[in-house]
Amino acid sequence: MVVLLGLMAFVISSCSVNVKKDSQGEDKNVDIKTPFADIHVDQGADARDTGLPVYAGARVKPKSGNEDKNANVNISAFGYGVRVVAVEYESDDPPGKLVAFYQNQLKRYGSVLECRTSGSSYSAEHDSSGSQELKCEGNNTGNTIELKAGVKSNQHIVSVEPSGKGSNFALVYVHTRGKDDTI
Repeated sequence: MVVLLGLMAFVISSCSVNVKKDSQGEDKNVDIKTPFADIHVDQGADARDTGLPVYAGARVKPKSGNEDKNANVNISAFGYGVRVVAVEYESDDPPGKLVAFYQNQLKRYGSVLECRTSGSSYSAEHDSSGSQELKCEGNNTGNTIELKAGVKSNQHIVSVEPSGKGSNFALVYVHTRGKDDTI
């Protein structure tokens, strides 16, 4: 019991939390370091970090209440890690124009897979065969068009959904790594 209490005291004393605020006093960056893992969250995600350009005339989608869905998250522990960058936009153009634009942009990362969903469905998990091939999740129906390119451990995703006469869309980059990989 004394050893367990000593270990808990060491872990708690070894933790570091650093929060940076933006000009409005809201949390913008959070860094957490423990003996077991490091976590970095930046709510000021930049579309350039997704590896994709922003569609001409698009606007960053405004926050919904306290929800800011734009983020650049890095988590690493014991030689493994995941990085997810997501930025949401809105456009006055219909989904078809955005889909055509991003199909062309995604080609630099490999074959482009087009899926239909009821929401975001990216997955960083490997199937039982260990395949890195991207695939559509669910029954491939819905109003949201999801374009994917790359492999499961390094994928670029564009999710486009109709919104009135225009569109809402998200640019997402997901990179997972094992012990021998780097982010």
